[in-house]
Amino acid sequence: MGRYLLRKLANNLILVVLAASLSYFVAGLSLHPQANYEGRNPPLSKATIYKTLDDVNMNPNTPIVTRFGTWANGVVHGDLGKTIDGSPVNDEVGRRIGVSTRLLVLATLIGSIGGVALGALGAIKQYKLFDRVSTLASFFILAMPTFVLGLFLKLASIQFLGAGTIHFTGETDPEFAGRWDFAALGNRAEHMLLPGLTLILIQVGLYSRYQRSTMLDVLGSDFLRTARAKGLRRRAALVKHGLRTAILPVVPLLVYNIVLLFVGATFTEKTFGWHGMGELLVNAITRNDVNATAAVALFTAVLVLIAGILSDVMYAALDPRVRVR
Repeated sequence: MGRYLLRKLANNLILVVLAASLSYFVAGLSLHPQANYEGRNPPLSKATIYKTLDDVNMNPNTPIVTRFGTWANGVVHGDLGKTIDGSPVNDEVGRRIGVSTRLLVLATLIGSIGGVALGALGAIKQYKLFDRVSTLASFFILAMPTFVLGLFLKLASIQFLGAGTIHFTGETDPEFAGRWDFAALGNRAEHMLLPGLTLILIQVGLYSRYQRSTMLDVLGSDFLRTARAKGLRRRAALVKHGLRTAILPVVPLLVYNIVLLFVGATFTEKTFGWHGMGELLVNAITRNDVNATAAVALFTAVLVLIAGILSDVMYAALDPRVRVR
């Protein structure tokens, strides 16, 4: 296993380098940082604009290969460059990773477990009331755009609980910013309720559909009938053999979805005013920030690398037939 993981890590590192390099070239050639300074009153001279862009390694007059070399050299030394405003990209990414982590960890854990359980139970109760209701609810949630679901939860909380009962804008109220005492934790939990519920509902709807499908394939299998014939009760056979087998095809989806939510929860973050990695990507592109865009692409590539390794490890742990060398 150790040798396999090292081989996998080496191969994926090459892909990370290629993905990050390609992302930088695409961002550097398609984004126009000078547009941020044009049309100002009083107008800035071109010399001033290009000098400012030189300071952040975004001058379009500098060859893209030279700019990439400067950026790549910084990345090797742990420096992701500067944003269009001149602040370190490292600080911005570090702060936003913390925000996304606090929003996503608990929500993804509850959503994935809930989705797997709901899908498995729906398969066991195929075509019964529970299965039909859960299927209808899942498709309804998946068909609804994320920002619409978030707005719906906002309006529902105001309608049934009253305005101001639940604070849902931002990670915390201003007076609790930077604090981690008991009162601040309570305020953070209150702010996390609606965006967390939005993510949980979407993931439950998604995973339940996949898990129901794979569980239906397992229910009629020979090994499950053999387990019952050997004396195992139906529930024990389903949990010990059926669910463990049915969850295998869902494992890669679970792992990749969980890690990619760090940059994929953009609509949720925007709807509820959370300043995470998804919002950073949108802001970087709209502001023609080449370095920040490339940094998010690099972060995403690293997440995909981690997801691939975690997926293989979890698959091998769940399926004893898998042997990696």
